[in-house]
Amino acid sequence: MGIVEAILFSVITAATPLVLAALGELVAERSGVLNLGVEGMMIMGAVCAFAATQLSGSPYVGILAGIAAGAVFSLLFGFLTLTLVANQVATGLALTLLGLGVSGMLGESFLGMQGIKLQPIAIPLLSNIPVVGPLLFRQDAIFYASVAIVVGVHLFLFRSRAGLKLRAVGDSHASAHALGVNVIRTRYLAVLFGGACAGLAGAQLSLVYTPQWVENMSAGRGWIALALVVFASWRPWRVVAGGYLFGAVSISQLHAQAFGIGIPSQFLTALPYLATIVVLILISHNRRMTLINTPASLGKPFVPDR
Repeated sequence: MGIVEAILFSVITAATPLVLAALGELVAERSGVLNLGVEGMMIMGAVCAFAATQLSGSPYVGILAGIAAGAVFSLLFGFLTLTLVANQVATGLALTLLGLGVSGMLGESFLGMQGIKLQPIAIPLLSNIPVVGPLLFRQDAIFYASVAIVVGVHLFLFRSRAGLKLRAVGDSHASAHALGVNVIRTRYLAVLFGGACAGLAGAQLSLVYTPQWVENMSAGRGWIALALVVFASWRPWRVVAGGYLFGAVSISQLHAQAFGIGIPSQFLTALPYLATIVVLILISHNRRMTLINTPASLGKPFVPDR
């Protein structure tokens, strides 16, 4: 693999967890739920995936464990915000802090262990296509899952009756409730899907991106995923474009250091987060577009009539 192909391959690897986490959060926010606990769910997915892989010897068991960890944490968030009607912003922040703390405790015994990397799966014939083949058709199972999730989320939101109900709940939960839609159940399922995606994103970090356990290895990617949802105007395909853009920025700082470019390493390391801030500033200037695309009931609690 040449240097260009290697860089593109690393961009795809860096972008995949961002796309997965952002897609899950997009579905949750489309239902009207703002879950700021993406970082906590990602890091729990990472540690549980790594631990399960080490104990079982199979990275696929690790993937399932990562998904389950993210889903369980999302259900905790759902219980607090949807059933007990706690503040969504405060609960999401608490979930992130809880995830960082619990993951550090669970992963302490796995520090320094050599991980078992999830091996790529080559698709016959397609993987032999020059340049494109190794990049797109000789990837790991999580990358293929991310592609399927992008297509599935788009079709679900804009081509299915259930997706229409979910968007209706996010735009006006009172109206959806009046029409007979179970708002709480819809939001629970959306939050659960978001947690599963965040857990899968975390599993990708500890099984593919860096096949080992390092405390706080999510390194703010959950916050970037949250920014991606706004950047994408709550559209799945725009999430993909934004995810790969941010992935390219993340990888560029590594290659810039490798090539010895005379830029301080601290600035290069901060580059992905600076890009996130710049994007949010640019988006905030177009308030009309943001208001048009934002689900009207986002972050607003719903208490059904008794």
